[in-house]
Amino acid sequence: MDFYSKKLKIIRRMTTGLPFVRSKMAMSLDGRTAMASGESKWITSSEARNDIQSLRAESSVILTGINTVLADDPSLNVRLNDESVKQPVRVVLDSELNMPLDSKMLALPGETWVLTCCSEKHKITALENAGAKVFQIKNKYERMDLKAVMTFLGQQQINNVLVEAGAILNGALLDANMVDEWLVYMAPCILGDQGRGLFNLPALQKMADKKQLNMQAVRQVGPDLKLTFTMQ
Repeated sequence: MDFYSKKLKIIRRMTTGLPFVRSKMAMSLDGRTAMASGESKWITSSEARNDIQSLRAESSVILTGINTVLADDPSLNVRLNDESVKQPVRVVLDSELNMPLDSKMLALPGETWVLTCCSEKHKITALENAGAKVFQIKNKYERMDLKAVMTFLGQQQINNVLVEAGAILNGALLDANMVDEWLVYMAPCILGDQGRGLFNLPALQKMADKKQLNMQAVRQVGPDLKLTFTMQ
């Protein structure tokens, strides 16, 4: 983590008690994260994927949404040849407890936490028996309250969250202004106008409604660009 990010992290924790939140995304030159079918392996290079492993290793939590789990069955673990690395806690936001009991991450070393609004005892018990820890989070407008999610993580002494999610969760996080730093890996390829975008957001009607970001850094990683943004 660079000096600027470390400073942001310290300020965030001191003033709000919330963790420092980064979201990592990968996109094509035309801003697509996957083909229309959902196929996305691999947009970026092996060098970029190795860089992401380092990001994971310095994070306390890797957070994703249930849609990503259902679509990709991700591991969300650190895969570095370094036995000293502690596996981050994997956190899944799953309002209705739809997480499959055979999800890959449940069998991996380290902890998996499932945050939910669902109170159905049989679903909770089944997930706990499969290896997850299940926590209740309040909802807001029939969706999980993202501020409550971050408050809960802060209460668990989580300092640093890396989000690896799709357009729905990233759109909700952007709309709620809950991300301190956006990391976008841009690959020199074109996926076409039917590909999937970075964010699902409520319709923006005019330019005054646009979400403005500040660019903090640009770095080449292999053939890709790593773009670092903060909110204005």
